[in-house]
Amino acid sequence: MTALSLSSSIMASVAARSLATCIFCKIVKGEIPSFKLVETELSYSFLDIGPLSKGHALVIPKDHAVKMHELPDEYLADAMPLAKKIAVAQGLDNYNILQNNGRIAHQEVDHVHFHVIPKPSAGDTEGLVIGWPAKKANMDELKAYHAELVGKLEGKL
Repeated sequence: MTALSLSSSIMASVAARSLATCIFCKIVKGEIPSFKLVETELSYSFLDIGPLSKGHALVIPKDHAVKMHELPDEYLADAMPLAKKIAVAQGLDNYNILQNNGRIAHQEVDHVHFHVIPKPSAGDTEGLVIGWPAKKANMDELKAYHAELVGKLEGKL
């Protein structure tokens, strides 16, 4: 067995274990109950059981991918209209759509998911509270990074 095939078989084994233990995959399969809102062929949505505010919902793709860049585009294209429908159905004027990738970016469940988090009022501590420190950009560095990133994006869209 070559190192490449060994590596592939190890990765397949890890992926199979992830699917078997993933709480969101179990919810989609009906093995764990949820407060289901809307389901499509590619996505599933439900109320969060640890909500930041009333109506906090999750939209998850039925494909098991840990990070957004690993998910096929058709699943992403299906998930956002569901998030929109959930916001509209609740009559939300103020809300956040949140999606985290990786532990240091605060991803807690290793399955792509989108939070729809209502923000009841401006001074309310309910909902998502954001307070990141904005930095002043160095325009020369920003210009250089812009050129680099545009170069990487060309031909990828």
